[in-house]
Amino acid sequence: MYRIYIVEDDRDIAGVLKKHISSWGFEVACSENFQNILAEFVDFDPQLVLMDITLPFYNGYHWCSEIRKISKVPIVFLSSASDNMNMIMAMNMGADDFISKPFDLQVLTAKLQAILRRTYDFGGQMSVLEHRGAVLNFSDGSLTWQGRKVELTKNEQKILQCLMENWGTVVSRQSLMERLWATDNFVDENTLTVNVNRLRKRLEQAGLTDFITTRKGMGYIIE
Repeated sequence: MYRIYIVEDDRDIAGVLKKHISSWGFEVACSENFQNILAEFVDFDPQLVLMDITLPFYNGYHWCSEIRKISKVPIVFLSSASDNMNMIMAMNMGADDFISKPFDLQVLTAKLQAILRRTYDFGGQMSVLEHRGAVLNFSDGSLTWQGRKVELTKNEQKILQCLMENWGTVVSRQSLMERLWATDNFVDENTLTVNVNRLRKRLEQAGLTDFITTRKGMGYIIE
């Protein structure tokens, strides 16, 4: 389970973020002592930090700089001060991304997932992938939605992972076949169709209908 540390002095925003991010299956902590963010960071040992710029006592740039002295953990700035100078300043201080307030929670979700994949997936540490409340758990090969859990086969997991990683984009049948059977041997396209249909049935068991859409002549997409 990945830990995400939120440094935000607006309690309403912090509460919404914590509730939303926790629904992905992540452990979330919000800052309490704005005079000593670094100590809280060390105690919680997060894999990603969401950092506001305007904070009591010291601003987010200061704490980003302090964290960078001891850690390379991804830091994403959240701020209503979204002019170019603030964005440049954030990146120069070592931030990995900058999200302007007000923000869309789905956009935030996509950005955080992308950063976590880039940072940790190559080390085999990525544990879950979430989209629209559906959580794909790599540790046990399961899919959970609204408390319902179904077990997936290796191929079903690979298909779902590929589609969830590229949600909003059509994934071609050829790309899925290469992902599943990275081989020069010929694989009948009907084999992919069978696997996708089985996956759809698994998703329906969890209550997820029409999660995967077929685009004729193109491939598959998760909206």
